[in-house]
Amino acid sequence: MNSIAQTKRYLPHEMSTKINSVKLYRQTRDIGFVVRRYHISKASLMRWNKQYDGTRESLLPKSHRPHSQHPNAHTEEELKCIRNYHRRNPNISVCELYGKLLQDKAYSRHPGSLYRVFIRLGYRKKVESTKKKSKHNGHYDTPTELGVKWQLDVKYVPQACYAGKDDERFFQYTMLEEASRERFIYAYKEQSGFSTVDFVKRAIVYFGYAPHTIQTDNGSEFCNSQKTDRIHIFDFFCMENGIIHKQLRPKTPWHNGKVERSHRNDQERFYNYLRFYSYDDLQHQMKNYLRRSNRIPMAVLGWKSPIQRRKELLPALLETLFG
Repeated sequence: MNSIAQTKRYLPHEMSTKINSVKLYRQTRDIGFVVRRYHISKASLMRWNKQYDGTRESLLPKSHRPHSQHPNAHTEEELKCIRNYHRRNPNISVCELYGKLLQDKAYSRHPGSLYRVFIRLGYRKKVESTKKKSKHNGHYDTPTELGVKWQLDVKYVPQACYAGKDDERFFQYTMLEEASRERFIYAYKEQSGFSTVDFVKRAIVYFGYAPHTIQTDNGSEFCNSQKTDRIHIFDFFCMENGIIHKQLRPKTPWHNGKVERSHRNDQERFYNYLRFYSYDDLQHQMKNYLRRSNRIPMAVLGWKSPIQRRKELLPALLETLFG
């Protein structure tokens, strides 16, 4: 009963209640009697009495939209730039657009302001907050220097993106530098230890240095799935090159959360709109996407892109390597 009464208390008052309460107040001039009679507040009664001119329309709810524009609102020139960017690329994300506006248009607004403009213009739907209990209970020490730790993972390329005639499968290998969040991606036709070693070699060439630690899950492409005396080809490569191979505990993918989150971004920004016809075509499109994704600003980097963060941290790495 209490819950029903509380719900009823906050419902809008009926028009008959408003009119009758005002008429009774004007007859009796007894505020307390009218408030108790109609279960309303004094403030509401006074407001209705001021508005009521004898017509039903005078007590209808009024619009809360301001009569003039807020002095800090987006200007027409800023809104025009946002519309033009969205028109040329309807699938652009708020983060990517924010980076383009910062770089090309000297945009000085907060990212949250741009997000609200996206909602108001109908480009995005407002995301309802769903609070979930975090599985990550401990503190994760993210390196602040380049070359300390890389995260490595593999993503299946969605079969729906492939327009070829044969039934081939493709895999995206991803290497992420934790300090700068910069990534290197490359496509393979098989998911194996040989592909892993070849990919790590390419990643070392791409970044220009070898890491101290590479962190992976327990997939068969990274380690032996069963207990054996044989050394996995990837572990052998790491030992030869002085790299520590750190394996996660089973069923804890959130420990590799940075690269896992980047795979979700890849799905939203790339694979949802990808159409490729061959392995070479996939490699070409992935190369273009890699260049684009490493130039998108990130909130965790203070709204700097991974490339910008790399340039900031590179002098310290060069001093460590060459003294």
